[in-house]
Amino acid sequence: MATDYDTPRTRPEDEPANESLEAIRARTSTATQVPSIDLEDADTAEGIDLPGADLSHEELTVAVVPQQADEFTCASCFLVHHRSQLARQHDGLLYCTDCEG
Repeated sequence: MATDYDTPRTRPEDEPANESLEAIRARTSTATQVPSIDLEDADTAEGIDLPGADLSHEELTVAVVPQQADEFTCASCFLVHHRSQLARQHDGLLYCTDCEG
């Protein structure tokens, strides 16, 4: 079924058509806003337990590979790219196709 977006919208029955700004402010100020979560200053990420994720005994190891002969570091984004991504060389600085595009 198609919807005609040009037709005027009707207001719900509980919302008055010509309610004044003062009435809206008075209604919203009487309803106090209480936060749904009570956080203490001492709460940190250490207090959050992930289910089934005890990684305290794990050690991360990453092998760092030095820049290869067919790679370059872009002077704009500082990422290491293959030589096929070389777009421009200016004053000894190399720029990739992503930064020059």
